[in-house]
Amino acid sequence: MANAASGMAVDDECKLRFLELKAKRTHRFIIYKIDEKKKMVVVEKVGEPILNYDDFAASLPANECRYAIFDYDFVTEENCQKSKIFFIAWSPDTSRVRSKMIYASSKDRFKRELDGIQVELQATDPTEVGLDMIRGRAN
Repeated sequence: MANAASGMAVDDECKLRFLELKAKRTHRFIIYKIDEKKKMVVVEKVGEPILNYDDFAASLPANECRYAIFDYDFVTEENCQKSKIFFIAWSPDTSRVRSKMIYASSKDRFKRELDGIQVELQATDPTEVGLDMIRGRAN
C-alpha cells in the first residue's frame, strides 16, 4: 500500500480496479472515497461498461468529496472511435471543510498511483463536471 503525503494510504484495490478499466475496459467509472477511520483511499463504487455518464454523475454524492475515474468514449470529427480516461476531484461547496482539506492534500499522491490518467478535472458543483465539460476537454 502506498502512503499519501497527507498520511492517507491507498488500498491496492484502487489500483487494481483502475488497471482493469484502463487495460480491459471492464468498468465505465470508479468512485473512490477516503475512509477516515482507516486513513486510506478505498473503492466505493464501480460502474459497469454498459452504464453511461448520467449513471456516473448520479454516483457522486451531493455533499461529500470523492475522487472519480470516468472512461469517456467519443467519436472524433474524422469518425475515429476514441476514449479518454478522466480523473475528477469532486469537492462540492457544501461538503465539510475538513473533508475538502483531506481530499485536496491527498489528491496528487493518489493520482500518481493511477498511471494512465489523460485529463484531470476539479469540480465543486455538477456543472463543472457536466457532459459538455467532459466533451470539451476530451478533444
